[in-house]
Amino acid sequence: MTKKHGMTILGLCFYSLWMSRAIAENGAALPDHPRLLFSVQGIADLKQRIQRPPWKAQWDAFQKRCERRLGEKIELPPRGGNWWHWYICPEHGARLRMGKPIGPWQWEHICPVDNAVLKSDPSQPSTDYDGLGIQDVHDAYADEVRDAGILFQVTGDKRYAERARAILLAYAERYLSYPLHTTRGEARIGGGRVGPQTLDESTWLIPVCQGADLVWDTLSESDRKAIADKLILPAARDVILAHKIGIHNIQCWKNSAVGLAGFLLGERDLIRAAIDDPDRGYRVQMEKGVQADGCWWEGAWGYHFYTISALWPLTEAARNCGINLYGEQFKKMFDAPLALAMPNLVLPPWNDSGAVNLLAQAPAYELAYARYQNPAYLAILSQSNRRNERAMWFGVEDLPKSDPPLFRSRNETASGYGILVNGKGADATWLCLKYGPHGGGHGHPDKLNFILYSRGRMVATDPGTRAYGSPLHAGWDRATIAHNTLVVDERSQQPSQGTCLGFGNTRGIEYVMAEAGPIYKGIRFVRTAALVNANLAVLVDQIKSDRVHTLDLACHLPGTWDALPPGQPWSPPDQPGYKYIKDTTIRDAAGGLSLAVQAGKGSRVSLTLGGGPQPTQVITGTGIGRSTRDRVPAAIFRRSAQNTAFVWAISLDATPVRLQTLTVRDTAGKVMAPESAVAVQVATGKSSTGLLVNPDGTSLAVALPDKTEWRSSAVFDVR
Repeated sequence: MTKKHGMTILGLCFYSLWMSRAIAENGAALPDHPRLLFSVQGIADLKQRIQRPPWKAQWDAFQKRCERRLGEKIELPPRGGNWWHWYICPEHGARLRMGKPIGPWQWEHICPVDNAVLKSDPSQPSTDYDGLGIQDVHDAYADEVRDAGILFQVTGDKRYAERARAILLAYAERYLSYPLHTTRGEARIGGGRVGPQTLDESTWLIPVCQGADLVWDTLSESDRKAIADKLILPAARDVILAHKIGIHNIQCWKNSAVGLAGFLLGERDLIRAAIDDPDRGYRVQMEKGVQADGCWWEGAWGYHFYTISALWPLTEAARNCGINLYGEQFKKMFDAPLALAMPNLVLPPWNDSGAVNLLAQAPAYELAYARYQNPAYLAILSQSNRRNERAMWFGVEDLPKSDPPLFRSRNETASGYGILVNGKGADATWLCLKYGPHGGGHGHPDKLNFILYSRGRMVATDPGTRAYGSPLHAGWDRATIAHNTLVVDERSQQPSQGTCLGFGNTRGIEYVMAEAGPIYKGIRFVRTAALVNANLAVLVDQIKSDRVHTLDLACHLPGTWDALPPGQPWSPPDQPGYKYIKDTTIRDAAGGLSLAVQAGKGSRVSLTLGGGPQPTQVITGTGIGRSTRDRVPAAIFRRSAQNTAFVWAISLDATPVRLQTLTVRDTAGKVMAPESAVAVQVATGKSSTGLLVNPDGTSLAVALPDKTEWRSSAVFDVR
């Protein structure tokens, strides 16, 4: 077993657990202040770090910004703030932009689509746009407390300590007068006083506690009592701790806020609740919230890093107090994104998340590298200018050289991502099929959805999410038709967890096959995706039903339609998702059909649907991008059938693709229905490849075009 400083890693874990319980239950002595954001040694290290580039210039700029605020009057807002997700244009669904002040605690609020100025109406949370400006002011004061504390510790200048003290005492006098309010304006548990929910209260309280800790030794006993009894304890114990969530990103923020309050004040019950509560503490969050492959269970990369942002203040404070929470599960949360990113180091916009650029997450990896020393993190840090707070606070000064990241096909069964890669570097082609857990409240009904990337951009995309207060979030983002997957009877899928049926490389072709699970009653949906080469992806969608249904397969390709085949006008139904599709036409396509999209910079992508005996229609239109004015080409393959198989391809260089379905028989000579087994000859130019899709692994014989026979019982085979 690996040893560190004479103690086994297992021994360190037991010691850490013993220390946390000793502090929580027996009142073991905490170290001197500071002990949250920094220890005494951490401050000494910071003093050394800021003497070197790039942090000297960053520190000087940081000090100048804080210096400018020292003389400003402390004027706390008259009320608590509003929910971030209400700050959207009700017409275009785009996030508003704050303009100039127009009165006391009032601002302009500008739609970025048409530059219209919206008026705030505080009578309803959904129109209380000024409440967002107020929340920003509260958050700025919390950050100022922390920053002034850092400056005091480094410089010894008591003006900074006095500034932090003045803000803390101002909030101590005002905090309990702020009404408890939720995101819906309700005065009940779950709301906050400064913020509209316990999440916002926690993100605000964390820097307040960190800053208070940094100046604690300069405060009088009466100051400490006022700050503890009228501000920190009411916020931590009465507002935040009283609200129970369980395994959730929000609970991680709450744990950090409660834990930091406990470590600051020596409150044993708060430390115990934050770390060891069996239903919601830090340890159970790691045990149940982090999947085996390191992905946070909610399945949205934005929330994955949001959870990391929530966890590290507690892990760092605990470390400063002798408790090691930097375990293997937390480390996996930093490892997983590197394994599952697209070749441009961007994570796809799954579930309630936009795309996440890993280079923008360099601050998180600064702390991760300092604590774990994993050389894989250098792929991010080596491309960063390292001018960020966590680099300045914790960064390793001299980084070793790093190798470029390697992108390869992989199947992560815990989180349910089957990734196919063809090519090298940022220009490689990358396809990810999503089949795993739903993701709870942040999951989308999009089982067997896929995203396709090539040469620096997404070719087949996903809407991700926008502010939850926008009607487009429920009406489009969370509608199955907005994703690249199956819709039955124009209704969105039910939450489910799929299963991988096959994954691998057969004769140089990467493939993944998965079953969706119970997305609709009486429906079995199996999707197989194969990268024939770097320019060609082939998909086979097999559907078995208990009765006839309207079956729609959607695909969204950024760009503009190019020379669409003639069609008839089609009116979308007034159903979630469908009603937002515009410019729609429909045409028959029983014999197959090819469509093309101009994807920008001279790039052209084609979409080819193979023919078949069943009546088929292809609907084309545009779905929603960043706003209702940003349109994305959408294709829907439609059949009214009980059982069927769709065979289709995406050509990344628009080379024409021919898809010829072949006859498949079982060992008794019976012709197999395509929903059970499909063989297809895929031809581009002079190249031709046979693919067999056989989810049940039946022994089969395929009649090839040259009159020979191909026998196989593999779930996926190539000829």
